[in-house]
Amino acid sequence: MCLHGIMSHNMGSVSEFENLKREFLEYTEIQKGRSLHTVRNYEHYLDKFQEFSKAKKISDITDRLMREYRLWLNRQPDSRGGTLKKKTQNYYLIALRAFLKYLAKRGVKAISPESIELAKVGERQIDLITPQELGRLLDAPDITTLQGLRDKAILEALFSTGLRVSELCSIPRDIDLSADDFSIRGKGEKVRVVFLSDEAKKAIKGYLEKRKDLNDSLFVTTAGSPIIPRTVQRIIKHYAVKAGIGKKVTPHVVRHMFATDLLGNGADLRSVQMLLGHANIATTQIYTHITDKALRETHKKFHSRRK
Repeated sequence: MCLHGIMSHNMGSVSEFENLKREFLEYTEIQKGRSLHTVRNYEHYLDKFQEFSKAKKISDITDRLMREYRLWLNRQPDSRGGTLKKKTQNYYLIALRAFLKYLAKRGVKAISPESIELAKVGERQIDLITPQELGRLLDAPDITTLQGLRDKAILEALFSTGLRVSELCSIPRDIDLSADDFSIRGKGEKVRVVFLSDEAKKAIKGYLEKRKDLNDSLFVTTAGSPIIPRTVQRIIKHYAVKAGIGKKVTPHVVRHMFATDLLGNGADLRSVQMLLGHANIATTQIYTHITDKALRETHKKFHSRRK
């Protein structure tokens, strides 16, 4: 059989579902600008659905099939001997819903994406430390050493900007410290502006003045190579212990503190959403629960009661 014949035969053996899934994943990566990690996750969840449903045509995906799939997901075992958490089940459903939205955009007849309701999950818990603990964390590095200067600059930059740890690691060395702001490319390749406090600028300047290496990254290891998220996580864990903080402290906890500090001081939700780089304001709204709780506690503590 000639090469053209083999290719035609192979393409003919690929189902409609498989073809459209592949196109959807390419669209997600190229048109939507999602990371390879996200694309691989979508592929994994859609493969699991295909494995369960044996769907070959889009018309095979019916409301009845979806009910059976939800039941199957709810009974799947997890690694600890229980069943899949509702939050994890939702990852499978979100991937399928995104695929169905793509089909609708393409004009392919399929069940409505809105017919797939996500499982109800409990309110998301946000890990926070107190402002006093945050102060101790920021002051924990020994700034008489180059490593301490770097770590101080990392902590101040994280709290000043609210950056994700991966975004922090991508900052170039030639950042303009005469300006109060700089642009960062975040999730989904979206560019946003973040701001440096005077403390953060002072800490970064002090660190750069002592650097001898020629690496183009703002933050580097003691060996002079660009710092990676795992290293930043270890650095923060180290200083949390040194500062006597008993809770688990991660770069994301510092990001949470950035958001709650802004909201607690009167910033509006839309501005905080833009500073955090959240695509959806619903993601940012989780922080309002924290500030509302803080307001309740303040009211309870300071509001005068009738005698």
